[in-house]
Amino acid sequence: MNLSAKPDWLATLPESVVNTQRPNGESAVLLVCEHANRFIPEGLNNLGLDETAAQSHIAWDPGALAVAEQLSEALDATLIAQKISRLVYDCNRPPESDQAMRADSEVFHIPGNAGLTQAQRDARTDYIYRPFQKALSEAMKSRPKTVLVTIHSFTPVYNGKPRAVEVGILHDRDTRLADAMLDAAAKNPAYNVQRNAPYGPEDGVTHTLQEHAVAHGLLNVMIEVRNDLLADEAGIEAIATWLQSLLTSALKDLSEET
Repeated sequence: MNLSAKPDWLATLPESVVNTQRPNGESAVLLVCEHANRFIPEGLNNLGLDETAAQSHIAWDPGALAVAEQLSEALDATLIAQKISRLVYDCNRPPESDQAMRADSEVFHIPGNAGLTQAQRDARTDYIYRPFQKALSEAMKSRPKTVLVTIHSFTPVYNGKPRAVEVGILHDRDTRLADAMLDAAAKNPAYNVQRNAPYGPEDGVTHTLQEHAVAHGLLNVMIEVRNDLLADEAGIEAIATWLQSLLTSALKDLSEET
């Protein structure tokens, strides 16, 4: 691809916008982290945000990648992670969504996303969203009966309101894996676990699940962890170990049902 033909900011993208770890992992589980990083290409001038906002939770999911990496190692599972901030393009949203390149997030206005032309939207879609989707599709083709697990984190206070939920187990219309994990969590109640919280499919957060798993009848789940639980290595390790036990137990139970 000829970098000189790109708009200026695209020339500051990494060579690949996708971080693939353990591409030859033996597990049927495919881990996905759409909001893994907060990197905003230099030419976009932090999208008009000050440094504090550009590094805050609106730009990425703090701790999510670290949890996903520990799960990847423990399960020998391939991990697909995005290298670009979700403020530039949220890879868990389709191009037609107004949340794919949102102009407002929580209490923050994102000036660099306001009034984007169709050409500007298309450039972000073509160089960020589509390569990520391609990498995900190719990873799924390389393993039979993929189990798709996406890893996210969320802020403990949103729009000034504290959130009691600590771990959310999210699903769209296919509830099989979420149900089994919720059953496992009830037997190992280390955290406040809730179904489809703090978000649910009505909030448009299940695009990756819909696109790559639900449409193909594959087991899938989205996991949300409150990010204050991921503030240090001990917290990350505790959550990752607990999630591994839930996921392993749930998959075992589901295999015994078939």
